[in-house]
Amino acid sequence: MAEAPFGLLAELTHRCPLQCGYCSNPLELIAREEELSTEDWFSVFDQARALGVLQIHLSGGEPLARKDLPELVRHAGSLGCYVNLVTSGVGLTEARLADLVSCGVDHVQLSVQDAGREGNDRIAGIRAYDRKLVAAELVRKIGVPLTVNTVLHRQNLDNVGDLIALAEEMGAQRLELANTQYYGWALRNRAALLPTKEQLAAADPVVQAAQERLAGRMEIIYVIADYHEAHPKPCMYGWGARQLTVAPNGNVLPCPAATVIADLEIENVRDRPLARIWHDSSSFNAFRGTDWMKEPCRSCPRKEIDFGGCRCQAFQLTGDAANTDPVCSLSPERTKVELILETEMAPLPEPTMAMRRISR
Repeated sequence: MAEAPFGLLAELTHRCPLQCGYCSNPLELIAREEELSTEDWFSVFDQARALGVLQIHLSGGEPLARKDLPELVRHAGSLGCYVNLVTSGVGLTEARLADLVSCGVDHVQLSVQDAGREGNDRIAGIRAYDRKLVAAELVRKIGVPLTVNTVLHRQNLDNVGDLIALAEEMGAQRLELANTQYYGWALRNRAALLPTKEQLAAADPVVQAAQERLAGRMEIIYVIADYHEAHPKPCMYGWGARQLTVAPNGNVLPCPAATVIADLEIENVRDRPLARIWHDSSSFNAFRGTDWMKEPCRSCPRKEIDFGGCRCQAFQLTGDAANTDPVCSLSPERTKVELILETEMAPLPEPTMAMRRISR
């Protein structure tokens, strides 16, 4: 039997004021009328806590779009869970933040698209930069911990040093610099997002130096751009091992991107208890452990380090989620990634994110 999950990512809604061209939400977003009700989410939180969940991450889309957010926060906090609000900052006022903190928000995670106003607002698709600065100041003043999250890609990676400086100015205790993972819209916009090898080579020492300089003051998490790596990124400590995601309509996912695996049988919390889905469902057990692995993963000494790489990426690039992630240099299908890098890394006219959004 699987161990208890540590965290629940509760995608309360897919509604969002931003229009980022790399959004990890699925191509067919879940409509407002399909969202779980307040009472449904209460039940999800109750079941998650009974299952062993200690952290509830209230995300989206933009969770502030839910009018019942204070009630959801209060219920999650009443269960003894650590409550993290994952937000764009758009719509976060002083009064609203004070209300949410009084209801039980323990931590705020704020997205930032670029270090400057022009780049941030172009990538976000709306004028959001100034509102993010205000949101960060409100969080700092009220005294809850702040994480700043930035998705890195070709159009902002050159500014990684300025992004680190901005997170410092915002008073963040934690900074997540996550290179784009190519699912959903990001896959559609991959040619505009893939960083060059030269960009990564320049960014890596900047991040490393900041990690050393800021140790003990601001933790910096750096997620690699794995298309350029010899080994794939680990699959969330292993498939169905520590985290689970509940989508706005109640679908329960082993990872937020799992819906891209077309032949994965997704179950819904409206139809089956969360504990049974976690322990017994075919979707959560499909790639747990290592018994499912094919060669070369099965005999690889790294199989319990990177778990064969990303199952969603393996499916998207090979059509079989059980294959070795083609990012891996040992994958028989590594040439597919090399072809992507060869053809999509050619010089392009600098596109705007808005152009890419229209084109898809």
